[in-house]
Amino acid sequence: MFMNRLFGKPKQETNTLQTLDKLSETLEMLEKKENVLMKKANGEVEKAKEFSRVKNKRAAIQCLKRKRLYEQQVEQLGNFQLRIHDQMIMLEGAKATTETVDALRTGASAMKAMQKATNIDDVDKTMDEINEQTENMKQIQEALSAPFGTAADFDEDELEAELEELEGAELEEQLLQPVPIHVPEGNKPNRAPAQKQPTAEEDELAALQAEMAL
Repeated sequence: MFMNRLFGKPKQETNTLQTLDKLSETLEMLEKKENVLMKKANGEVEKAKEFSRVKNKRAAIQCLKRKRLYEQQVEQLGNFQLRIHDQMIMLEGAKATTETVDALRTGASAMKAMQKATNIDDVDKTMDEINEQTENMKQIQEALSAPFGTAADFDEDELEAELEELEGAELEEQLLQPVPIHVPEGNKPNRAPAQKQPTAEEDELAALQAEMAL
């Protein structure tokens, strides 16, 4: 069809599907990185607790700084994922729009075959819709290409407060644990040895000795 040759429908549809696949792979990769960074952040918290137990305050604060760096990267990855979701939604919407326009073109071609004439108003309307969608996607792409990021500027007072919270939580856990009571050996009550009951033979022997004494 002349309209398909004019707008390049097959190539456009193939490129859209390939782009959606690429975005989906990138989204999966970002999710994996986010999980790894979350594990690292949790690991730094555990290390900070360990250093706090041995009163190594400087090392504990360093762990908290690394934890915040990981958290910033996690937040940045979350923003990336949100932008990719937005891009996928826009591409899927654009694909649906293209398919809708293509359906309209098919109907217009059928009318052309019946009327043996081209309605220029329908062509202008289709071109206006395509130009509007193209302009919208261009604005989104420009917004996505804008630089962004957050500097790792930490407040020492906030870190001190977070460390105190960790130390307080550790102290509370220790206070809640039961304390075993040890009784010294010397303080244990002495038990009197049980007296042995005489047997029948011993009774008879004692009675015989008593008679002999008489």
